[in-house]
Amino acid sequence: QVQLVESGGGLVQAGGSLRLSCAASINIYSVNTMRWHRQAPGKQRHMVATITNGGRTNYADSVKGRFTISRDNAKNTVYLQMNSLKPEDTAVYYCNAQDFVNAREYWGQGTQVTVSS
Repeated sequence: QVQLVESGGGLVQAGGSLRLSCAASINIYSVNTMRWHRQAPGKQRHMVATITNGGRTNYADSVKGRFTISRDNAKNTVYLQMNSLKPEDTAVYYCNAQDFVNAREYWGQGTQVTVSS
């Protein structure tokens, strides 16, 4: 079974930066899409950033220009660099992998990001 493990979350002041990591037990190049999602307290989980195995990226409007998703296929790791953090970025961040060919989807356990004012 594919496992995704997030790390790098924590408490940071507004305007600061964090880098989240997602370590996968599978070659991430073998799946179509790697994504970061987040879920704030009392709100629905939604997509923050996406990167395909072809290198195309997509971002939610709320983080565009501040967050950058990247991958290291050799290390089977996906990153989310978060700059200029705002209190509204506070959420649990989840790593997600989608294999469209085999109709499979995998989720990590999540890592907490808290941005103080």
